[in-house]
Amino acid sequence: MSSAPAPSFDGIGISNLPNQRHKIVAKHGAHFTMMVVGESGLGKTTLVNTLFTTELSPARNYSRRHHKQLDKLTEVEIIKAELEEKQFKVKLTVIDTPGFGDYVNNRDSWSPIVDFIDDQHEAYMRQEQQPQRHEKIDLRVHACLYFIRPTGHTLKPLDIEIMKRLGTRVNLIPVVAKADTLTQNDLFLFKQRVREVIAAQGIRIYQPPVETDDETAAEHARMLTDAIPFSIIGSTEDVQTPDGRLVKGREYLWGVAEVENENHCDFRKLRSLLIRTHMLDLISTTEELHYENYRQQQMETRKFGEPKVKKVDNPKFKEEEELLRKRFTEQVKAEEARFRQWEQHLIAERDRLNKDLEMAHSAIKSLEAELDNLQAGYGRGSARR
Repeated sequence: MSSAPAPSFDGIGISNLPNQRHKIVAKHGAHFTMMVVGESGLGKTTLVNTLFTTELSPARNYSRRHHKQLDKLTEVEIIKAELEEKQFKVKLTVIDTPGFGDYVNNRDSWSPIVDFIDDQHEAYMRQEQQPQRHEKIDLRVHACLYFIRPTGHTLKPLDIEIMKRLGTRVNLIPVVAKADTLTQNDLFLFKQRVREVIAAQGIRIYQPPVETDDETAAEHARMLTDAIPFSIIGSTEDVQTPDGRLVKGREYLWGVAEVENENHCDFRKLRSLLIRTHMLDLISTTEELHYENYRQQQMETRKFGEPKVKKVDNPKFKEEEELLRKRFTEQVKAEEARFRQWEQHLIAERDRLNKDLEMAHSAIKSLEAELDNLQAGYGRGSARR
């Protein structure tokens, strides 16, 4: 009686490693941190709620937005949630920045945002240097959505300044907010101008990698790159289209602006970039590029375990400090002008004295010559006698 043949396996099993990795990731879940930056009223909260189809953050009341204190600064708010889909869990952290760009004087309003990103790299690096590292708190920002006001013109100086600073620290993804306020032609021209300014100013933005071995994925990545900056319509409300469909969107007298209609906006492309196709790349880019750049920069200038030197910078005293610096500069310039005038006066006086000395010297020479002539004449008269 022959025994049943043993099951055969192709190869030694290395090809099964992706399945093992899938099990580990499925068991532990994922952690994703996203930051939203932009002026108030551009739909940041609405977009976040629309992206994850849940109310992560309640809508804000902007009726008293202009009653804020004059010295109030940009804030940083942290919203945490745990999402689950098909038994896979993601710990989501959303960093909101209320107060950015809401004031007449927005100088240095980006400082709390930039400092927060740097502080998270610093905190993670400090935790890595500890003997016990099994419970590390990681709030490093994996993606930053920067909301551009749909003016129809181009980027404002404030947009350029903060995007330059964010692009070197985080995966920066620019989006045009409330795209339904522009016509399709105006939106196309506006996005083109924004791309031109980004290129001219050397602003670094996140671009999905193109995989040469997968033509379908490569074509999708190129499509996402061409759509940047993404035009966005955010809405958590269900509205009915003229043909009877129930969709997420905004209802107007002229029709319905659908959130997930690619002819109306780039919401589906943005969601694909953030969640469906490139979330892991955003996480790995943060780990391998932005965090490593920060770590390398700090390790080159600091000793191991040495705390980071924080620059004491109180925005309340900055204007006064600049006034004092300006006054000091004006005083130095006035003293320099007075010194130059005094120097010119001394040079003129020196030239006058040198001229007088030369004239006196010439007079002495002529007197000496006359004296010699008189002595010679007196000598000849004595000899005749």
